[in-house]
Parts: sequence; structure tokens; C-alpha cells
Amino acid sequence: MDLEIDIEAPWPTETDWADLAERALEALVQVAPELDNQRLITSVLFTSDEEVHALNREWRAKDKPTNVLSFPMMERADLLDLAADGPPEMLGDLALAAETCTREAADKGISVENHATHLIVHGLLHLAGLDHEISDADAEAMEALETKALALIGIPDPYGDRT
Repeated sequence: MDLEIDIEAPWPTETDWADLAERALEALVQVAPELDNQRLITSVLFTSDEEVHALNREWRAKDKPTNVLSFPMMERADLLDLAADGPPEMLGDLALAAETCTREAADKGISVENHATHLIVHGLLHLAGLDHEISDADAEAMEALETKALALIGIPDPYGDRT
């Protein structure tokens, strides 16, 4: 998959957010191989709470910022049936909110880089047609994929000990 990445203020400039997003994708395709298709394109926007708030209000009728928004442009069945050859296909768009991500990372006692990586993995799974709000079983399946992908790059389970 090709990631088209835009990074806006107030994301800190000392972190290579584009590299972080690419590493998240590389790990995720190992546990969600349907995303390992050279035809797929996803845009990833690192932006402000203000911008994510506006997007959330316009497209989801929720008048508040959130940590990550995903806007899928492909049905899961179409993704699973997508041939390796052919023209580019837009999987969807992600938008991450800097201030919310930073605040949540601090609340969790983790780095903003690890939290942003988790949010990218989470958002990409939403673009792939997975959803944690349908049922507990769907939530557990999605969380398991997230946890496996993050472990591949040395990020601890963001959901903690679930035993």
C-alpha cells in the first residue's frame, strides 16, 4: 500500500511521522495481509484538534475532536477481492489530531510516537472494514490484530493485561 502523508502543525517536527506511519503499515500487513496490495492508496493527515473537530462535525455529526478519524472508500468484500494487478484504488483517509493524541499519550504514560502508531494501525483496520463497535467479538478480533502488529515493532499491548 502507498501512504500519502501530510504533516501539519502542531505535530512536533523532531519526530519523523512519515517513517512512523510506514513502520506501522509494515507491521500491520504482517497480520492483516489484505492490506499488502500495491494498488492501495491511503492518505494519512497529521493535523490539529481544530481540523479533526471540523472533520468530525462535518462527516460524523459529532461536534468534538477525536484522536483518529477514518474515512473508508472501499467495502471490505471489495478489499478482499482486490486483484494484485490493475489501477490504483483509494482505500480511504485517516486524520490524527495532535493535541488529543499528545494528551492521551500523557494520560497513559506512553510516548506520543507509540500512541500515534497505535492510532494509525487502528485507523487502517477501520479502513479495511473492521469495526470494534459492532460486537464484543469484533472488538476483541480488532484489538488482537492491533496488539500483534504493534508487538512486531516493540510496542506493548495498548489494551493492557486482559486476563
